[in-house]
Amino acid sequence: MQLLEIDKDRYRRHLNRVIAVCIAVLAIGSLAIAQILIAVFSEQGANNFYWNLLGVIITSLTIGWLLSKYRNHDFMTEVVYVWQLKQALNKINRKMLKLKAAGAKGNADALLAIHYSYAGSRLLWRLDDNTIIMDDLAIEQAKLNSLAAQYNLTLNADDYDEAILKQF
Repeated sequence: MQLLEIDKDRYRRHLNRVIAVCIAVLAIGSLAIAQILIAVFSEQGANNFYWNLLGVIITSLTIGWLLSKYRNHDFMTEVVYVWQLKQALNKINRKMLKLKAAGAKGNADALLAIHYSYAGSRLLWRLDDNTIIMDDLAIEQAKLNSLAAQYNLTLNADDYDEAILKQF
């Protein structure tokens, strides 16, 4: 997955709208479906917990299906990209201890995966205005750069492929 510069304002605006619509649909849909189920299937004075739960489940599945169906729509471009980037970085982070150990021994693929993780994290943190830990990331990036120089490697995030994680 290539790292792309995306418009922060458009991303935040679209993400906020998607979240707001999902919350509204969940609240309204759950209540509506639960009331229909209670009216059709429930007995007078019965506990309706399971009908309410079923309303939430049906609405949640519907929202998931709709998000999946419209994930390729132009409005969802930045939101889906960030979601996929977070998934890719999570895969790297789960293997970070092994990657750092292999990188210390000069494994080019490990160093490339770490570099991609740092570059992707920097991008995400800028989008989310999470600049508090950017200094820590800069320190880690400097350590990585010196390690890459020690092994005469040039790291480019565009060269990263998720398939290299299989060896770790």
